[in-house]
Amino acid sequence: MRDSPPQTIYLKDYTPPAWLVEDVHLTFRLAAKTTRVISRIRFAPNPDRVDQTFFLHGEDLVLISSHIDGVAVTPTITEEGLSCDVPDGPFTWEAEVEISPATNTALEGLYMSSGMYCTQCEAEGFRKITYYPDRPDVMAPFTVRIESDLPVMLSNGNPVAEGEGWAEWHDPWKKPSYLFALVAGDLVNHPDRFTTMSGRDVELNIWVRPGDLHKCAFGMEALKKSMKWDEDVYGREYDLDIFNIVAVDDFNMGAMENKGLNIFNSSAVLASPETSTDANFERIEAIIAHEYFHNWTGNRITCRDWFQLCLKEGLTVYRDSQFTSDMRSAPVKRISDVIDLRARQFPEDQGPLSHPVRPERFQEINNFYTATVYEKGAEVIGMLKRLVGDEAYAKALDLYFERHDGDAATIEDWLRVFEDATGRDLTQFKRWYSQSGTPRLKVTEDWAAADDASRPPSRDLADNPEAPDQVRGGGTPSGTYTLTFEQHTPEGSGQTEKEPQVLPIAVGLLGPNGDEVLATTLLEMTQAKQSFEFTGLSARPIPSILREFSAPVVLERETSADKRAFLLAHDTDPFNRWEAGRQLARDGLIAMIRNGSPADDRWLEGMSRVVRDDTADPAFRALMLSLPAESELAQALHEQGTTPDPDAIWQARETVAQQLAETLQDALPRLQAEMTVEGAYSPDAGPAGRRALAGKLLGLTTRLDGGAQAARQYTHADNMTLQLTALACLIRSGRGEDALAAFYNRWKDDRLVIDKWFMLQIAEADPARAADVAKTLTEHPDFDLKNPNRFRATMGALAMNHAGFHRADGDGYALLADWLIRLDALNPQTTARMCSVFQAWRRYDADRQALMRQNLERIAAKSDLSRDTAEMVGRILG
Repeated sequence: MRDSPPQTIYLKDYTPPAWLVEDVHLTFRLAAKTTRVISRIRFAPNPDRVDQTFFLHGEDLVLISSHIDGVAVTPTITEEGLSCDVPDGPFTWEAEVEISPATNTALEGLYMSSGMYCTQCEAEGFRKITYYPDRPDVMAPFTVRIESDLPVMLSNGNPVAEGEGWAEWHDPWKKPSYLFALVAGDLVNHPDRFTTMSGRDVELNIWVRPGDLHKCAFGMEALKKSMKWDEDVYGREYDLDIFNIVAVDDFNMGAMENKGLNIFNSSAVLASPETSTDANFERIEAIIAHEYFHNWTGNRITCRDWFQLCLKEGLTVYRDSQFTSDMRSAPVKRISDVIDLRARQFPEDQGPLSHPVRPERFQEINNFYTATVYEKGAEVIGMLKRLVGDEAYAKALDLYFERHDGDAATIEDWLRVFEDATGRDLTQFKRWYSQSGTPRLKVTEDWAAADDASRPPSRDLADNPEAPDQVRGGGTPSGTYTLTFEQHTPEGSGQTEKEPQVLPIAVGLLGPNGDEVLATTLLEMTQAKQSFEFTGLSARPIPSILREFSAPVVLERETSADKRAFLLAHDTDPFNRWEAGRQLARDGLIAMIRNGSPADDRWLEGMSRVVRDDTADPAFRALMLSLPAESELAQALHEQGTTPDPDAIWQARETVAQQLAETLQDALPRLQAEMTVEGAYSPDAGPAGRRALAGKLLGLTTRLDGGAQAARQYTHADNMTLQLTALACLIRSGRGEDALAAFYNRWKDDRLVIDKWFMLQIAEADPARAADVAKTLTEHPDFDLKNPNRFRATMGALAMNHAGFHRADGDGYALLADWLIRLDALNPQTTARMCSVFQAWRRYDADRQALMRQNLERIAAKSDLSRDTAEMVGRILG
């Protein structure tokens, strides 16, 4: 039977909780199918309440008994929870419930993963553990007693007592129920210690299954770096005596920031050179930092309601991005973030799943853990920091922590702190939180030479002593250059009238010879159309606009290929230099797809210069060599009025990649030799960047030698980065069969490596075969529908193979829909999120649209479809 229709919840309808919680005591008597949870909760009336209803959330619970102040009561129970009459003043609620962790395949609440008990309570999983006001604005200290014969029993806070078959934990810091955590199992720990800025000694542990202990050292170092960085940059010190991380195999997300007990997907914490790639190491470092930073931006200050989710997630994503920039390469990190934003968030903004950074309504909050909330939310923080400056940002953050420590806060609270700290009016800036869609920023240029410049100066370069002589000239240059910007945000998500937003536009100017005549300057745009003048110029400059991608917009600019090539060669801003190359490649590919034009020689020449530039960061050069993704090209074609053909897009990229290989063939041996990393493996930025460039070069070499060098690298590789890079090249060259068999035989007992084996075969498969390869792998004994990592490695990889997923016969769509229908009954969260791969269905040709719609409707017609998936599919279908 289908779940009951979900109710739409609106931000405007928020009311304070009727009852506050002063103290929570929980006892868990663990048993696989009959765990008993005994709760003792002290309630008090909320002075700010608007009604007196006593309601506790609860789902899939068997109520054994309930008491108020020791007197048995019989509450009214529904699918959503219970209610009953209560005293007018403070009282103690006691209840005993029974739950079944072993049969909980949704991985929400308390469940089992290979014999280990673990929890996931964000967003609304605690209600599957016991009856409670499961909302983020109800915060209380927790004491937890765990009774079990398992050797390790963990919960939030500090350990306070233990004995044979039991352990007790106390978390003195008030927290909402979504931050509750419990783990019990046969685990071993990798220990360490950290001394905080005030001299407090903190015990650190990473808990793993026996056999995984050798994969913990990097994660521990990442944790200590995160703790030190948060002290140095934000002044935030850890506040408990112990910090625990636990690696869990079956987990819907990457990790969870539960107070003092972070629970991690194994893939986000376990690492070794033999089993993990450079990308794995960087991801682990970032996720550990992200979850640790939540201790202040999410835990000590949480969100009042789930509409404010971006308050903790956007800010914490921004903080972990700052951390990675400091630990590695800031330009490479910024480019990587923008690639991800455009690949995930821009399509979301432009399709049926579009919503504001702070949504105004939702049905299932699990469906709003989106790129818009996280990545665009982080971009909004970055814009705010650019507008107020580093010093004012630091002052505002200090005020935020001082004013709201222990609070469940809102976006209004966050912006008010900046207004109070800086004196700025952020009323217009707030639109970034309420308006959906990606603004489109159109720019036009005007040049008035010295003899006809008549506009009053606003930025006089003649008065700038740092302006180069060739610009200032011998006299007083007075040419005026004007940039005019127009912003427009398309309709979407029920919003028809979009108002102008505050846009920080970072601009630099280059002279005709490539020298910079104006260093990066921040223009603040507040109107629908606005002009900015630059005077004192002796020659018309070439602008470098939106440096560091200073605002998450689509820049619409009529620019010739020659100017893009000029910026590629001379721009001093690494992001815009990459962007110029990207645009040259994209324009050339689109021309090839549309009318069969050859590859743009200017791009090929530019790439040749970049890759041979020994002064440039190898990681940056590797990014420069990456062609625009097939999905990015499909979106660009769609926006330009051309129906994208996935097969033609794939063929064009293959052609251009082949031409690039031929252009660079004389330099490839030397460059690859120079990128060889000698000595023991290190995941640090320097050697990782060299391997990244070497990997790109190997991919080009494989197009010329048929995979001979890749075969040699695969045989002699001493780390997973080199081995997996070579294996990918062998698959693409058609020589992967033997290597894949050898890879499986070597790593079949390592679940995380076998995830890579599943993913690589499908992602790198010829598009004509990708769906068939995926179908075959679903029949493999190691395919596990219940494990989110394995499911994503298989079906997620099919979606990554753009032309393969969009095969004209629709087999890719049908295969994914088949498995989503099967998964929904077990794990609605993972199912609903995977449905998003269909969100761009309307951009393709009529036949593909009909096939995708048919499969979406087939999912929607499932009689017992979960609320999560029903909402997602309904929104995609519109």
